[in-house]
Amino acid sequence: MELWYTEKQTDSFGITAKITKTYVNEQTDFQQLDMIETEEFGTMLVLDGMVMTTVKDEFVYHEMVAHPVLFTHPNPENVLVVGGGDGGVIREVMKHPKVKKAVLVDIDGKVIEYSKKYLPSIAGELDNPRVEVLVNDGFMHIHDHKNTYDVIMVDSTEPVGPAANLFTKGFYQGIYESLKEDGIFVAQTDNPWFKADLIQSVNKDVKEVFPIVRVYGANIPTYPSGLWTFTMGSKKYDPTAVDETAIPEIDTKYYTPRLHKAAFVLPKFVEDLIK
Repeated sequence: MELWYTEKQTDSFGITAKITKTYVNEQTDFQQLDMIETEEFGTMLVLDGMVMTTVKDEFVYHEMVAHPVLFTHPNPENVLVVGGGDGGVIREVMKHPKVKKAVLVDIDGKVIEYSKKYLPSIAGELDNPRVEVLVNDGFMHIHDHKNTYDVIMVDSTEPVGPAANLFTKGFYQGIYESLKEDGIFVAQTDNPWFKADLIQSVNKDVKEVFPIVRVYGANIPTYPSGLWTFTMGSKKYDPTAVDETAIPEIDTKYYTPRLHKAAFVLPKFVEDLIK
């Protein structure tokens, strides 16, 4: 007998993967958490029926959350990651020697616990001495830490359940106040094929808070449609004005200095969404 996991990405479309083992099937205090082994993508973390990360393709998402913003800010000493309990973004942040401290705030401690156990290649830097891990509400953490961070990264699920507050104008305003005077934030903002309205609304809200707003993309095969967007809001620095010749080569599989600016070149139908 074959077992398959299917994510319904819309009411009429989904992706499916053959699975060989189930490690975790648990309803936490916040969401349904599943950790499964797939033949094609290796170990897969699923939250509320949505693929969060897999061993095979995780590097794309985690590198593209971390490196564009960290190479845009000239001195990102204090970094906050909201969500991201699997540890992938933190792993990439730790590749930047300028970062003195990175704080990870995830509301669900079970994500952190099971990622350490079943996704060690992703979660391996969560015990780094430069990292502080807090099981808490990221929305409230930002509210309570004004003028604190150089860079804030929002590594959230889709805007359902505990992540719903992380896609509101009030949250972006809170981020603005939590950043220092030249701070930058970045958030994953879903895909333009199925969530065009979300990209438009986030772009509108962020533009009302930040003077510089840029959208960029990446290809992530296990995420809905495969084409994923990220939105960066900056008080001072423009990621498209970075001198790519000054970006050092680091240990990556997707991001490169050449890709930095190229990622901000969007297909026309995505450009049209954010005009």
